[in-house]
Amino acid sequence: MSKKPKTATNKSLSGIRVLVGRARHQAGVLSSELRKRGAEVIEIPFIEIRKPRSFQPLDAALKNLDSYDWLILTSVNGVEAMWERLEKLKLRGASNAALKGLLRIAAIGPATKKAIERRGAKVDVVPKEYVAESVVRSLKNKVKGKRVLLVRAKVARDVIPRELRKAGAHVDVVEAYETVVPQSSRARLRASLKNPNKRPHVVTFTSSSTVRNFVELLGGGQKARTNSLTEIQMASIGPVTSSTLREQDLSVDIVAREFTIPGLVGAIVKKLANRK
Repeated sequence: MSKKPKTATNKSLSGIRVLVGRARHQAGVLSSELRKRGAEVIEIPFIEIRKPRSFQPLDAALKNLDSYDWLILTSVNGVEAMWERLEKLKLRGASNAALKGLLRIAAIGPATKKAIERRGAKVDVVPKEYVAESVVRSLKNKVKGKRVLLVRAKVARDVIPRELRKAGAHVDVVEAYETVVPQSSRARLRASLKNPNKRPHVVTFTSSSTVRNFVELLGGGQKARTNSLTEIQMASIGPVTSSTLREQDLSVDIVAREFTIPGLVGAIVKKLANRK
């Protein structure tokens, strides 16, 4: 009989502690995939998702969805916030009409695409690489003279609106949510790093915000941070997150080839599987 192929339930990360810093409600998928491979997962959120101070700009845009040619969504959080407002405003009928034909939709990656499709809308464009620059490359020849709605976090890179405006698009940017530092994580993070039985071998980063917030939660100067992170490997979901790690004087030890949660898990497995 031939040997069975290895499955996702192999224990290749047995004995490896991985710190997952995603927002509490989003940590499940990453944590689950790591546990399937035998990792001990420590969940301490570096990021908290909050409603914006005002929904007025988002609501105004949603009430006029049929005036746009393109909708761009760059995160699952943006999808959830947008549809929550559509429900709140009782705009499902009007929005469905727009979303099912007149309005074309671009999603930054497969998770965002899946979240949109679960709500019954069709996604027209997903870039080859799941970063803002690739969104621009996918759309810049399609948006001249078009009205584009970008739904995103309060603080985000301006690559998409800037470059699409250069390509001749009229771009409206509206805030659907904001990310903040969860202060309750500060003591837990520091305690985990000091405890030999809880100290992670790997810290995962899934966005630039998680990197910046991690540094803020750690506190102290660069030297203190470096000492507290000795022999801990930093795992990045992609090039933008990696760039932010370097900007914060943190190492980039593991990088996902595909900028997704499965890609990140695969990169961790490749680097650390069966490490003695």
